[in-house]
Amino acid sequence: MFSRFFKREKSEKEKYNDLPIPEDADFSFLGADMHSHFVPGIDDGAKTIEDSLVLLRAMEQMGYKTVITTPHIMIDFYPNTREKITNGLEILRTAAKENDIKLTINAAAEYYIDEYFAELVNKEPLLTVHKNEVLVEFSMMYEPPMLNSVLFNMQTSGYRPILAHPERYTSLHNNFDKFMELKDRGCLLQLNLLSLTGYYGGNVMNTANKLLEKGMYDYCGTDMHHEKHAEAVKNILQTRLYTLLVNYPFLNSKLCL
Repeated sequence: MFSRFFKREKSEKEKYNDLPIPEDADFSFLGADMHSHFVPGIDDGAKTIEDSLVLLRAMEQMGYKTVITTPHIMIDFYPNTREKITNGLEILRTAAKENDIKLTINAAAEYYIDEYFAELVNKEPLLTVHKNEVLVEFSMMYEPPMLNSVLFNMQTSGYRPILAHPERYTSLHNNFDKFMELKDRGCLLQLNLLSLTGYYGGNVMNTANKLLEKGMYDYCGTDMHHEKHAEAVKNILQTRLYTLLVNYPFLNSKLCL
């Protein structure tokens, strides 16, 4: 009987639950994807150029116009270099053109924050997603002790960090203030689309929803590695998540300019 006096305000997610899902829903509202692994044979993403083409076709069919693919640079597992990535990009572009794929394809990198990267920042120009913005990640299990110093060094060197999939770092799930601290330090935050679906587990999904609810994300990425990811991302277009995402002010579209 008291519900009419104490009506709970709807969350951002709930506000869009009643909106219709368009029959032609796609990701053209994003325009660009800025986190993927399409360069063949150099990390845990596409293994062959044929794999790459399958994923690029899927991105085009889902409405993307631009992809900025971001191979791992992780010295212990994927010791990629600027030259190796740019060479791979040319192979990818050539194959896409020969197969009538009309996406604009660029490349940056997903840098793993460790001692090697801490030195690399001062050794050579980093591969950027946009202007001075650099995609970084660290261990899913623990925060590296040099995190703050590396982020500070990046910024004093003229770079702005984009933290990949912050919702997936289990060490931060019980420390939401850390996300606020990272934002206060000037970091941009990138949502993995599949995090909202429970693909990586309930805790990741809950953290992603909370960050989205508080408007803390700047970019949205697929982090696509293989066909299973492509299919799962495509399925989002038939869910209520679409109506939430299409109304969020992601910065992706500026990457198409």
